[in-house]
Amino acid sequence: MAMTLDLIEAQIAAWSGITAPNDAAKRMALELAGTIAAFEALRGTLEFEDEPASFTAALQAAKA
Repeated sequence: MAMTLDLIEAQIAAWSGITAPNDAAKRMALELAGTIAAFEALRGTLEFEDEPASFTAALQAAKA
């Protein structure tokens, strides 16, 4: 789904009740759309084994 600035601003207004204060904020909102699309592209590609099953397992993996 291609996110447009209008859609992003409408979602922000609906969830937070605010509007973008300036052009820099609008550019950052559009960059966020790219980040969301990148995460959506990963959907279905990760399996349970790709992530530690618990916080303790994550700590152990970080030590290695």
